[in-house]
Amino acid sequence: MEYQEEKDECSGLLDSWPVKINKRWQDVNVLLLAYLGDAVYELWVRKHLLEKGIEKVEAMHKAAINYVQAKTQAGILHELMPELDETEKDVVMRGRNAKGHYPRNIDVVTYRHATAFEALIGYWYLTEKKSRLAAVLNRLDEFLEKLEV
Repeated sequence: MEYQEEKDECSGLLDSWPVKINKRWQDVNVLLLAYLGDAVYELWVRKHLLEKGIEKVEAMHKAAINYVQAKTQAGILHELMPELDETEKDVVMRGRNAKGHYPRNIDVVTYRHATAFEALIGYWYLTEKKSRLAAVLNRLDEFLEKLEV
């Protein structure tokens, strides 16, 4: 059977990217921004690795760890800070200062910066800053090279 592209219920999900919410982004819990940002970032990383030719699940999982670990996310945020506008810096500050539970295997400062990075991704996602989001995420390998990951 040949694959035919059809419009179905799932395609509406992609057509309405990003999700529309009935409140200002400032009123969204920053940990929810980080939660959404984590999902968007993880999906982008997997897409990126697939485009690099990694097609086996185990290999993709191992490669993805380099991108998604808290230390890497905190490092990417550090590299991005000089490029951020005031609103983006506010999102970062809110994400960094968010009260939450932290895993025991990572220091709190690194984890907070990783949360701030994810909140920034979530902010770009919710506010439809697609080009800004893509511009940063398309530089992942550049960031990892600088961080020597």
